[in-house]
Amino acid sequence: MKEEDESVEWSGSWVSQRLGVELVGDDGLKELLGLALRRNPKRAHLLVSHVLGKHVPQRPSVVYGHGYELGLRVRELLGSEEAARAVVLGYAETATGLGHSVADGLALAPYLHSTRRPVDGVARAGGFEESHSHATSHLLLPEDPKLLAGEGPLVLVDDEFSTGNTVLNTIRDLHARHPRGRYVIVALVDMRSAEDLGRLDAFAEEIGARIDLVAHAGGTVRLPEDVLEKGQALVAAHETGGTAPAPAGPSATAVVASGAPSAVGDRPSGTRHTPGADGTGGADGTDDADGTDRGRGPDGTDDGLDPHGTGGPHGSQRPDGSQRPGGSQRPGGSQRPGGAAGAGGTRGPHGTDGSAGRGPHASHNRPDTPHAPHRPREVDGPHAVRVDLDWPADVPDGGRHGFTPAHRVGLEAALPAMAQRLAEALGLGGPPAPAGSRTPTAGTAAAPEADGPRVLVLGFEELMYAPLRLALELERTGAAREVRYSTTTRSPVLAVDDPGYAIRTRLVFPAHDEPADGPGERYAYNVAGGGFDAVVAVVDSAADTAALHAPDGLLAQLAAHIPHVVLAVVPSYVPAPEKEPMLPEPLRGPEFSSYAPDEVGWLLQDLSDVELEAPTEEREEAIQSGGAHYAESLPVEYQPSDAYQALFHAALETSAARIARAVGAVTDTVLAEHPQRHRPGTPSHERRPVLVSLARAGTPVGVLMRRWARHRHGLDLPHYAVSIVRGRGIDANALRWLAAHHDPADVVFVDGWTGKGAITRELAAALGEFDGFVPEIAVLADPGGCVRTYGTREDFLIPSACLNSTVSGLVSRTVLRTDLVGPHDFHGAKYYRELAAADVSGHFLDTVEARFDEVADAVDADVKELLSADRAPTWAGWAAVERISEEYGIHDVNLVKPGVGETTRVLLRRVPWKILAGRGAGADLDHVRLLAEQRGVPVEEIDDLPYSCVGLIHPRFTRGATGADGKAVAAQ
Repeated sequence: MKEEDESVEWSGSWVSQRLGVELVGDDGLKELLGLALRRNPKRAHLLVSHVLGKHVPQRPSVVYGHGYELGLRVRELLGSEEAARAVVLGYAETATGLGHSVADGLALAPYLHSTRRPVDGVARAGGFEESHSHATSHLLLPEDPKLLAGEGPLVLVDDEFSTGNTVLNTIRDLHARHPRGRYVIVALVDMRSAEDLGRLDAFAEEIGARIDLVAHAGGTVRLPEDVLEKGQALVAAHETGGTAPAPAGPSATAVVASGAPSAVGDRPSGTRHTPGADGTGGADGTDDADGTDRGRGPDGTDDGLDPHGTGGPHGSQRPDGSQRPGGSQRPGGSQRPGGAAGAGGTRGPHGTDGSAGRGPHASHNRPDTPHAPHRPREVDGPHAVRVDLDWPADVPDGGRHGFTPAHRVGLEAALPAMAQRLAEALGLGGPPAPAGSRTPTAGTAAAPEADGPRVLVLGFEELMYAPLRLALELERTGAAREVRYSTTTRSPVLAVDDPGYAIRTRLVFPAHDEPADGPGERYAYNVAGGGFDAVVAVVDSAADTAALHAPDGLLAQLAAHIPHVVLAVVPSYVPAPEKEPMLPEPLRGPEFSSYAPDEVGWLLQDLSDVELEAPTEEREEAIQSGGAHYAESLPVEYQPSDAYQALFHAALETSAARIARAVGAVTDTVLAEHPQRHRPGTPSHERRPVLVSLARAGTPVGVLMRRWARHRHGLDLPHYAVSIVRGRGIDANALRWLAAHHDPADVVFVDGWTGKGAITRELAAALGEFDGFVPEIAVLADPGGCVRTYGTREDFLIPSACLNSTVSGLVSRTVLRTDLVGPHDFHGAKYYRELAAADVSGHFLDTVEARFDEVADAVDADVKELLSADRAPTWAGWAAVERISEEYGIHDVNLVKPGVGETTRVLLRRVPWKILAGRGAGADLDHVRLLAEQRGVPVEEIDDLPYSCVGLIHPRFTRGATGADGKAVAAQ
């Protein structure tokens, strides 16, 4: 064989030379990665893995071996006991197969991967964003909600670890729901910058957990300041001038990058042409140009990436206990994937040794010419031969909804027979290996057939593991001369046919799985011109659509470039709809709350025996440090002094008539307008309001409205209390209960008062997912102009705002925490029985009801005026809140709490900074002044305040204050 001494070119050199991008780090880094450019406004460059099996066709044993090896290292890191408790989480779309392979290495770990495909009937267990990705939103959809709720280690797997944002977003989201003590991050490469290196340790300290990192190699990408603009310009230039149009016919949308120097720039000096298919060596599976066997080092030994799946990268322990050759330890404990390369010393786009520019086209290139553009074939008739895999019915197609060790056993048993069916469809034949004679990573593969075909197994976007395992099994049979594996993707990448560029060709075809984000282009890279004799396209049944088989679809594109196309469809696993359990009946007094049983039914669960309280400052700090939600804990119940109790009773006596008048006005307005919610002719007994108060501030008002309807009209209105949580919406199970027992159109939501209108907006947003409910709230007082049904728009003292549970039936604020509230549970609350001696709930209701008769005439006049008035929400208070936020340097409306009720809450539950009081405000603010004095908070009187008062949360706790989403507000 002819020897060639020219140097091998790294598949990232084209980008490096034109943009000044540098890849620096461990010696093995460039063996694992190349560079390309992509159409992405967030990051111009793309790190292209040679061993991931996404963009670059690679031997399946190499792809699987790298993931399995990482799993072995995690198992060693954790120890057998902790490894048995671990759960592995992979990232869509590129790391779904890698994560699954890591889980295999851990042996007993269940596996879940994120997904961008929503599935009807499967509850979301979490979600997060990937900042630099082409498509960012990730969903977590485990069939078993408990999968992510354990206390064992969580192993998070991605193809690269760069800024760390994706992983931190994930851990932050999951840790807030299910705290655990240990996380392990796994990646093929650790590419953090110097600025990002310390973030992980700081974050671990912040949440109080240990976080380890395991990677095959480490380094960083050095980027010039203008790389994004230059990269975008380079992509634009080559997409208009550097791409050859595909011929007409079935392959009309196939894109093959032109190899002409005028299109892609001069070929860098010092490179050699790719060996061809004429027996001189190269990608046809024969010897490399340096005379050594492909995939082996100069000494003829294996290069450490076992082609038969005997354990993946070298430098680690084989399952049988023997030591793999090579490998070196990085500072910090991570392992390089060492070993000898071929004579050229670096890896081409396929990850093979010893041939510069070896890309997808190697077996079609003449050794004496530059790379020639591949010409698609004309195709008539069907594009593919369909093969029935007989996929086991009890095995999921992947980890979208979870993949357990039991599923793994079932898959291993079925793989030999499925590979045999593929071999027969490819015309390869040969008996399958007995299932009992093989393990996922051990066993001797048959020698490849010298005259057999070169086969590509092509997976589909997130469906990476099933095609990988089929390809690995096919590789083990030795029936094909060579088996390669890659998958399609939704990520757009520029194709440039140059040996120094990692993406040489690109097939473009329409999405064929009816994606939730709408139609769009999808891509298969380095497939056209790859010298493949056959391709097995593996898709799930959700993607086996008309678009797949269309004239411009994936199968037609493949058939235009590869002689033999086989289609294998894996059934899409969708969890059986879980029969929702019967929801319990509402809680009622005296077992729960001090209200009489007919006054209100609480659609809540009793958490009275759970310790949930923390001092105010500690709650603020907890929210600040861990991203905790305000509804996950309770403030310590305020115990009023004798002076404050006396103030409450005096205020009640003074304002009882005003409250009674507002109760009558809002109730009669509801009764007068309620028939409009029904079709004409609906019998009156079928159009009776169902009062649903928002616990807990709305509940005393709901009881009073019920009492007014009975007292004045002889109506016995049902009344329930439900939970609504800012940033998380209304209790969905409570709504389901209501819909099962009442007409949703009859439900009237009730609250005490409005401030800025945050809960009003929250309710409207939450009810968008439920049919029939009217997204409006009836309130006693609407000083903010946020609703159309109210008793008054004056901002006056409602004495129930003065106290907490002792004026609300001894019930706490509602609680929503995933370890306490399951997917079929009501939100929770506590009943403070021990405060019975201080309870004034009944006294408050009785005192106001005693004034009903004396305000009856005034109510009639008020209702007549209200029904004829324009009561559309004005949101007048919102503008005042924005102005105050800016004038006082707060710059966050969520820290401004307007109105008497909200100001009282600030003083009782939060860390107040100062109180703004309307100049001349009288007795309505006596309790506010007393609380402010007790807490050392200044009261500042100002003019032109649309509310009686406004409470400002202390700027020192800005980061811990809860914002509109219920989470910590970032410091200004």
